[in-house]
Amino acid sequence: MALSGQQSLAELEVLCKQLYEGTDLAQRIQAEKVLLELINSRECLSQCQLLLEQGTTSYAQLLAATCLSKLVCKTPPLPVQQRMDIRNYILNYVASRPKLALFVIQALVQVIAKITKLGWFDVQKDQLIFRDIIADVKKFLQGTVDHCIIGVMILSELTQEMNFVDYSRPSSKHRKIATSFRDTTLKEILVLACSLLKEMLAKPLNLQDQQQQNLAMHLLKLVLNCLNYDFIGSSADESADDLCTVQIPTNWRSIFLEPETLDLFFDLYHSLPPMLSQLALSCLVQFASTRRSLFSNPERAKYLGNLIKGVKRILENPQGLSDPGNYHEFCRFLARLKTNYQLGELVVVKDYPEVIRLIASFTITSLQHWEFAPNSVHYLLTLWQRMVASVPFVKSSEPHLLDTYAPEITKAYITSRLESVPLVIRDGLDDPLDDTATVFQQLEQLCTVSRCEYEKTCVLLVQLFDQNAQSYQKLLQSSSRNPLAISIQEGRLAWLVYLVGTVVGGRLTYTSTDEHDAMDGELSCRVFQLISLMDAQLPRSSNEKVEFAVLWFLDQFRKTYVGDQLQRTSKVYARMSEVLGITDDNQVLETFMAKIVTNLKYWGQCEAVISRTLQFLNDLSVGYILLKKLLKIDAVKFMLQNHTSKYFPFLGVNDNYGLSDLRCRTTFYTALTRLLMVDLGEDEDEFENFMLPLTVSFETLGQIFNSSFKQEETKRMLIGLARDLRGIAFALNTKTSYTMLFDWIYPSYLPILQTAVELWYREPACTTPILKLMAEMMQNRSQRLNFDVSSPNGILLFREASKMICTYGNQILSLGTLSKDQVYPLKLKGISICYSALKSALCGNYVSFGVFKLYGDNHFDNVLQAFVKMLLSVSHSDLLQYRKLSQSYYPLLECLAQDHISFITSLEPHVLMYMLTSISEGLTALDTIVSSSCCASLDYIVTALFKHIAKEGKKPLRCREISQDGQRLLHFMQQNSEVLQQMMSILMNTIIFEDCRNQWSVSRPLLGLILLNEKYFSELRASLINSQPANKQEVLHQCFRNLMEGVEQNLLVKNRDRFTQNMSVFRKDMAETLRCEGASESNSSEMMS
Repeated sequence: MALSGQQSLAELEVLCKQLYEGTDLAQRIQAEKVLLELINSRECLSQCQLLLEQGTTSYAQLLAATCLSKLVCKTPPLPVQQRMDIRNYILNYVASRPKLALFVIQALVQVIAKITKLGWFDVQKDQLIFRDIIADVKKFLQGTVDHCIIGVMILSELTQEMNFVDYSRPSSKHRKIATSFRDTTLKEILVLACSLLKEMLAKPLNLQDQQQQNLAMHLLKLVLNCLNYDFIGSSADESADDLCTVQIPTNWRSIFLEPETLDLFFDLYHSLPPMLSQLALSCLVQFASTRRSLFSNPERAKYLGNLIKGVKRILENPQGLSDPGNYHEFCRFLARLKTNYQLGELVVVKDYPEVIRLIASFTITSLQHWEFAPNSVHYLLTLWQRMVASVPFVKSSEPHLLDTYAPEITKAYITSRLESVPLVIRDGLDDPLDDTATVFQQLEQLCTVSRCEYEKTCVLLVQLFDQNAQSYQKLLQSSSRNPLAISIQEGRLAWLVYLVGTVVGGRLTYTSTDEHDAMDGELSCRVFQLISLMDAQLPRSSNEKVEFAVLWFLDQFRKTYVGDQLQRTSKVYARMSEVLGITDDNQVLETFMAKIVTNLKYWGQCEAVISRTLQFLNDLSVGYILLKKLLKIDAVKFMLQNHTSKYFPFLGVNDNYGLSDLRCRTTFYTALTRLLMVDLGEDEDEFENFMLPLTVSFETLGQIFNSSFKQEETKRMLIGLARDLRGIAFALNTKTSYTMLFDWIYPSYLPILQTAVELWYREPACTTPILKLMAEMMQNRSQRLNFDVSSPNGILLFREASKMICTYGNQILSLGTLSKDQVYPLKLKGISICYSALKSALCGNYVSFGVFKLYGDNHFDNVLQAFVKMLLSVSHSDLLQYRKLSQSYYPLLECLAQDHISFITSLEPHVLMYMLTSISEGLTALDTIVSSSCCASLDYIVTALFKHIAKEGKKPLRCREISQDGQRLLHFMQQNSEVLQQMMSILMNTIIFEDCRNQWSVSRPLLGLILLNEKYFSELRASLINSQPANKQEVLHQCFRNLMEGVEQNLLVKNRDRFTQNMSVFRKDMAETLRCEGASESNSSEMMS
């Protein structure tokens, strides 16, 4: 891009405007393309300088900063002096222009942070030249408020950048830099930030002064970045709030032992406006999460006392908590108190009784105002859940008072949820019940709290349930049925059923008593009665939310009181036998099945209810003891004999159903087939009777395909059948039962599925269920496909799979180029299922593939060619980007390399190169399934090559044909020697510099690569050793000598095992040696790239 002078500037500014403000997509894409060329051009630096110094818009300056950011991150890096010049230029630039737009300053500060991090170990004239950043920042702090803000922004961005893990670079190098920064600089930054905040608080705060507010905000963000630092390299998921311990370094103790530190942040909370005070609370959350081992016992008690004193002060002056941000952070702060401190420590704190009263009052108020910051309730319930769970372990004589307050919390939650229903229905507010994930999470926490003084919880629930159930019955019997009042009552009953399910599910074997079980019986009776009342109204009236609640309750009751041998004498059944005549779990199962059949009969139009009902049925059908009990129930016998749309409308095919609504049929048939299997044995007639509805549907389809037909209805019928059959095939885990299915489907009905794939290959809604059925049938689970010696079924099944994969593969390639958003659903998903099916066949051990060539059958060759064609239509980036595709392709490639190496050696050079490149890229994948499969595939290929070369040396006469395969592979590798060399580099890099999670897998191909490329291995070794300081070189030489000690020139298992053991020691020794900071550290990990 050769632009110059003012014309260059004008054109660049136009491009910036198009990129950042443009609404025309084509213009933006073109601008992005031109600007990408700018980054890669030689004039990049001069153009950036031009934009910064003469640009008339902030967007021009932002572009310059973005270009510089990408430039300084390039591999290989810019020369040290050039990076130093860029850093100094930017520091001077922002110092001379403190009034730049904030986003421009932010972008330029990012460049400084990146340069500092990447050059942290760079040396010039025996000095670590990028580490004087604190001295540079202190110059800013002595200037105006604007300069001070820029200085704080630099420190804040630097702290964040040091903590950021860039997965495109070696993780060990990041960890080394992050650790060095932690040990040398981070404490100084935190002390500096705290002292500036103290200075600010010492002066009268002018909250109207925007600059002062900005400075306070950036200082608090800086402190928060320091406290959020990943001190020990755990790289915890930031979205998870469970890992609540901050691993503060021991040399920071003095900061944390000073009471003034905590007081400072509590004072800031009370002094600053809400936008800033929530940052002060965020810092306090981290202070409350400080690791326990930082303090001695007396110090910890004193520190906790200061935290509790601060909590009390906030709750006595709660005005600030009316801001949602403050409220949320304060709730997090309370939860962290119990996470990090034991109840025994809390109860001995001076103001505990008063503080626990204030916290209880705050929690009750929060629960009553359920619509205000609903996401914060989780933290309050976490606090109470953990407090109540700790009660049995408290040894202190001080009263914990939870038996007083926990029932109040439970009551507040229950009553507030019931009171929310009229508001939700009348005012159209968001219904909390719609967010089931949050509801389940809160109920799980409540079940622990509710078991504290359980009698009070049960009395309250019984009272509320009776009131609401009676009101509901009156409304139903009323001549003028009021729909609004009925909806409100049903909403309340839904909550009550959820709550009963929760407390029943909270039963703990070791703390439960007969009285508690009897109370569970009282509550459960009421829900079972409500179920009868609700079902009696079907199909005239129904309520989805009540159904979901009932299914939740039934599942909780199942987990607690059904199937466990210890529960037979449980008192839960005493009350239920009086009221309902249910005396044991067999009769409960009858009730369950009656409910399931009712739902499947009347809720056919509601996919969500059907899906959850079937999930419940599926959970019931796991476990032999339960299956035996279920099989005696009339409702189960009815289902096994009448699984048709006449009785279960969701199995029907009509225009009211979308194509996606049929997924739950797989679950239905899996559960049904498990029930069938219990007493099926070898009874083929019973199996035929069970399959009768599917037989009728397939016969109908066969006739339809021979005439003109309605496409949509036929598609739905076919999708339903494919899903049904997949459920059946999944549950048939014995040879006898699977053979019955195979004899039923082949040869009569598989051609219909083949025709469907050919007709509707463009529609994944049709092809995906059919391909998944085929993939399921290819699975040799529990050796079910090991047919009799005289049976050709294994070969016949493979031939059918081959036909389908070839048909689909050839058709799908005719779609041409697809857009990014369509490529996976329309093409790659189907390909990944085909690969999965083929892998199951190759590894299933039920087909002798040599037979195909022997008898001139081309089905095996055809499917391998289809595999290659589909593979070449997929880019390398897509292979790794789409997880399901990579997890089916790489294990398939491993199978081919293991058992069909002659196929791989016979491939065209460009195809073989494509495969080897895919292996090379997969070696560094984060997914261990992928990287381990790549290592195994590479090992098989390298072993084949090594064996061929070894045999070539001996020249036996009888292996001519095998040696032709080997000769082709050898010739290819001689032409492309860099391929194996690059893979050796990657594996050595992984072993020495990376967090290698599959060390054994990596070691297997590495030995073969070293033996085949000893010269290149010597060069790699020399390159690494020479890049290190002279005082380390002899130690590294010894490490490499130890790696090959006792290793012979062969690939026998014994020799490989020796090498693997050596490599484990080598890896530890190398890590030890390279851990010490050294002058040439910055280049050591680039030596392999």
